[in-house]
Amino acid sequence: MRVRLLQVAHARSGDKGDTANIGLIALKPEFYPVILKEVTAERVKRHFKGICQGDVERFELPNLVALNFLLRRALGGGGTLSLRTDAQGKTLSAALLRMMIDVPDELADLLER
Repeated sequence: MRVRLLQVAHARSGDKGDTANIGLIALKPEFYPVILKEVTAERVKRHFKGICQGDVERFELPNLVALNFLLRRALGGGGTLSLRTDAQGKTLSAALLRMMIDVPDELADLLER
């Protein structure tokens, strides 16, 4: 079953200079293995094509059923240099939650609708 990431996770984002930071947290522990498999650094980089000019790093936080992503060179120079509307990357978490992922049918009952 194909769903938006929003149905299995929530997210927060921020910045440090020209690097955006996105924390992605599973809504239920059962979704964490799906997120691990589906939301790779490469997929996040493709999802933010045109925005993220640098590397994307992924950090796994299994005790929190979460992932953390660093998107390098994603903020047009950062808050004090960028002319972008969102130079701090606060809306990038919402943008990531629009990503489509595959979820096994047996988890359908747990999905947020």
